[in-house]
Amino acid sequence: MISFSLFRLLGLTSAVVICGGRLGADVVEIKNGARIIGQVSKIEGGSVVVVTDYAGTITIKQSEVSMISTDTPVAVRFANGTRIDGTMATAGEGKVKVGTSEGAFTAEISKVAASWAAGGRDPQIVALERGWAYESAVDASGKSGNRSQLGTALSLRATLAGAKDKLQFYTAYDRQVTDEQKSADQFKAGSDYQSNFSGKSSWYVRDEGGFDRIKDVELYNVAAVGMGYDLVKAPKQMLTGRFGLSFRYEGYKNPMTVDVKSAGLDFGFSHRFELGDSLIINRLAIVPAFQDIGNFRLTHESFYELPMSKPSWKLRLGLSNDYNSKPGRGVEKMDTGYFTRLVLSWK
Repeated sequence: MISFSLFRLLGLTSAVVICGGRLGADVVEIKNGARIIGQVSKIEGGSVVVVTDYAGTITIKQSEVSMISTDTPVAVRFANGTRIDGTMATAGEGKVKVGTSEGAFTAEISKVAASWAAGGRDPQIVALERGWAYESAVDASGKSGNRSQLGTALSLRATLAGAKDKLQFYTAYDRQVTDEQKSADQFKAGSDYQSNFSGKSSWYVRDEGGFDRIKDVELYNVAAVGMGYDLVKAPKQMLTGRFGLSFRYEGYKNPMTVDVKSAGLDFGFSHRFELGDSLIINRLAIVPAFQDIGNFRLTHESFYELPMSKPSWKLRLGLSNDYNSKPGRGVEKMDTGYFTRLVLSWK
């Protein structure tokens, strides 16, 4: 008797759990007759996204959906701009009804412009808002024995980004000491503003200044303004080219080296490519002087960024190049650096 009662209790409990799981699920039916049971996480860009326990996240074309019902309230924005928070239920073939305590709103499924968690902010509005993001990076290297070496590099970047523009402030300092002699002593700080005024087209203004005492540069400054164009503009990849006018100044400590004070051109490329949670960044800038078109400065940076256990911490592996076609006396034209950096980002 005890065993029979125990089996009945276990069976009843299992049935309740299974039924409860089914009752607590959202349902999406497709025109071909298929039924997807899970949780409707959002409707966006003509797609319905459903999270399931058995197949992960499934994305369905909204035009192929014949019925949607949700077990819990969601926020729904229709094509006419009306927003309602409530549960979705079928209202006939190809129609949906959003019910609230004050009534219901019925429309065709194709008229649902977006859906998200109830009580949350409209993603369309959030996407248009500007927001600050910050990052700091540090790397250190050392060596002792036959040769002694100690190097440190610090950088900070603040970005204010919106749907149509981006403002960046950045600064970095690099110091290397090899056998008690400085092999790197470089500082830079700058700002960059870009406004996308039409589709893939944009205008920009930027300014960067600093010093490089190993290259005998006491002070340099590059100010530029021009136009940009997105050669590639995709959700996970962006390639932007720039062309504009600049003014370049370089003051050298050695009086035998002629300072650079000239207007010129400004060419640039920036590339961003997302690989899952990883990131590849490439930046290139070339500034030739009108006074002597063969006198130009080229700066380049490429790195691969890997996420760590905590999303705010990342590991950055890369290289940078600084080329001056006519450097100071006794200074090499090209400086190449390799780095491994620990990056902390936050908002």
